[in-house]
Amino acid sequence: MIDQTASYLSGLFSLEGRTAVVTGGSSGIGRAIAVALARAGASVVVVARREPELAATVRELESHGCRAASVSADLGSRAGVAGAARAVVEPFGEPDVLVNAAGINLRPPMDELGEEVWDATMAVNLDAPFLLGQRFGPGMAERGYGRLIHIASQQAFRAFVTSGAYGVSKAGLVALARSQAEAWSARGVTANTLVPGFVLTPLNARLQDDPARVEALAARTMTGRNGLAEDFAGAAVFLASPSASYVTGQAIFVDGGFSVH
Repeated sequence: MIDQTASYLSGLFSLEGRTAVVTGGSSGIGRAIAVALARAGASVVVVARREPELAATVRELESHGCRAASVSADLGSRAGVAGAARAVVEPFGEPDVLVNAAGINLRPPMDELGEEVWDATMAVNLDAPFLLGQRFGPGMAERGYGRLIHIASQQAFRAFVTSGAYGVSKAGLVALARSQAEAWSARGVTANTLVPGFVLTPLNARLQDDPARVEALAARTMTGRNGLAEDFAGAAVFLASPSASYVTGQAIFVDGGFSVH
């Protein structure tokens, strides 16, 4: 019975033989997803700027017996994205799964929001996922299997805590997934977003300096706690797996009930 159960679950969720690219894969939600996809069987390439964190992530994946590689890249420019796109295919070939978890969280008040912050935010949070999708989505469609997974935000749907350019970029990411789903889902490529609540990661370090705000955000959930990066592991494996072939164009909230409380 145990063997039958393992075989059944493997058929639903195994990523054996698949290759995944995870931007922002050296920390926070991106790292948790990279670990989950690798332990589910995928060969994983993590993309981020800082080489020490990348090396530590690869070592962790390899300690689990996984195939892993890293690419150091700055996704804040189109040249950087193009270079990353060339480099990520070298270790294991064209990806079957692309996770866009890289992001920047610059949140000045709206009346102080200048063009520099706007441009930098859009470049990393929205332009890079678009450009990487354009590079890899058509190939996935030709092969008949692909998974595009974007990490969005509550600010894509509601404005609070000075949403600014960040909220606009994440709303665009949700719309991008729908457009990608429309374009490629008939050829086996799904596109979805995962929507966190408040998650205790380096990206939210600014808010974590205010314990009262952290407690208030936890109280807004139905689970009574803020999120952890590891909360996204199962959802990411599901969306990357064969089981999610009929789930596309969706924004899936992994937020402890934050959005419905």
